[in-house]
Amino acid sequence: MALEKVDLTKVKPYGDTLNDGMTQVSFTLPVPYGDESKEAARRLAIKMGLEEASVVEAKDLGVGYTYFVVYGKCQHTIDYSTIQVPKVEVDTMEKEEVEAYIEKHIGRDVVILGACTGTDAHTVGIDAIMNMKGFDGHYGLERYKGMEAHNLGSQVPNEELVAKAIELKADALLVSQVVTQKDVHISNLTELVELLEAEGIRDKVVLVCGGPRLSHELAKELGYDAGFGSGSYAEDVASFVVEEMVKRKLG
Repeated sequence: MALEKVDLTKVKPYGDTLNDGMTQVSFTLPVPYGDESKEAARRLAIKMGLEEASVVEAKDLGVGYTYFVVYGKCQHTIDYSTIQVPKVEVDTMEKEEVEAYIEKHIGRDVVILGACTGTDAHTVGIDAIMNMKGFDGHYGLERYKGMEAHNLGSQVPNEELVAKAIELKADALLVSQVVTQKDVHISNLTELVELLEAEGIRDKVVLVCGGPRLSHELAKELGYDAGFGSGSYAEDVASFVVEEMVKRKLG
C-alpha cells in the first residue's frame, strides 16, 4: 500500500492516521485530586485548542496538586516548508582530523575551559564533552592531542571562570546550563559575557554554551559564538572551536 503524501505546508500531529491531529499533553494543576480536577484539566485542554479532549491519567501529588495526561485532537497546522532554523556553521571533523588541524593551522595546544556556572550542579553535559571517556563512544576533549582541556565542574561562579581563563590564557570557554527555571540561565550567561567584556578579553576567546534548552540562535543573541543543544558531541564542539580560532586568527 502506497504511503499517503504529506503536505509540508500543512503539517499537524499524527496519531493513528495521517493528519488526525492526535496530541498528548501533560501538566500539573494546583487543585486536589478528584472528579472536579479531572474536569478542570479537560476544559483547560479544550481552551488550548484540543478537540475531543479526554483525561487519560490523573495522579494525586498530595498537598492539593494533581498531575494529568490528556489526549485530544489538534486542529492547527504548521507550514513546515517555510521554517529556517539558525545552526552552527561548522564542518565537523573526527577526533584525528581535529588533532591534525590543530597541528597544521595552530601549531600549539589549544586551551579550553569547561564549566557549569552559577548554581547549576548538573555536570552530565559538560562531562560528556570534556572528560576523557566522553559519551556514547565519542571521546571527550581531554583525550584530544593538542588540546589542554580543563573541566572546572559545577556551580562555578562566573567571576572564577573568568579569572581562570585569564590565568591559563584560555582560547575557548565552554559553559553548560541545564537549570532554566525562571530563566536563570539567561541572566547567568549574560553576566559571563559582561564580565569578559569588562576584562577586555571577550574578543580573545571562543565562547560556547550548551544545554538541552539552548539553541544556536539564543546563544548568538546572548553574545556567544555558538550554542550546542542535545545530541552534540565533543567533535562538534572541537571542530567549531579550532575553525573559529583560525577564522578569527586567534591561534
